[in-house]
Amino acid sequence: MAYQLHPWHGISPGEEAPQIVTAFIEIVPGDTVKYEIDKASGWLKVDRPQKFSNIVPALYGFIPQTYCGESIARFCAERSGKTVRKGDGDPLDICVFSERPLNHGGVLLKAVPIGGLRLIDKDEADDKIIAVLQGDEVYSWKEIAECPESLVRRLMHYFLTYKTIPGSARVCEITHVYGREEAMEVIRRSMQDYKDSFAK
Repeated sequence: MAYQLHPWHGISPGEEAPQIVTAFIEIVPGDTVKYEIDKASGWLKVDRPQKFSNIVPALYGFIPQTYCGESIARFCAERSGKTVRKGDGDPLDICVFSERPLNHGGVLLKAVPIGGLRLIDKDEADDKIIAVLQGDEVYSWKEIAECPESLVRRLMHYFLTYKTIPGSARVCEITHVYGREEAMEVIRRSMQDYKDSFAK
């Protein structure tokens, strides 16, 4: 192949999705700059420097060929009872715990979903799937309930504050921490939203 596949559109979410998914990692713990995929080119770009002391506590990226669209928004509204205007229009975010450090983003890995955070950002659904690296012998949990509560709280703190300027109102809300079965349903719906939005 003479060219690099687009990480969002050119790579499969995995033959075993949603039980095991492919994740494209954009940010690793310790990054002081927030990187994200450039949707046009597929290259990682600098979104912004991390303004404050927030450091993402897990590998952070997205599941290829997923999209937070109408189905994700409906599911979020049903489960939260909140007003949700739409999905955030991005691929589905995923946070991956691993004992083994990765030094940089821009890599693919296999992850096992164990749960998720139902996050609403300015009336938009912005779920965060929580997973563990496939084959990790230390972080080998099957369900979010097995994960130390302190790690989940760190993730929640990161996402509740990473866009907030001190002294200003919070823009994000986490309504639920949910388990593996619901996480897989979110992944299924995001895969369907992708097909509905991009199959043409």
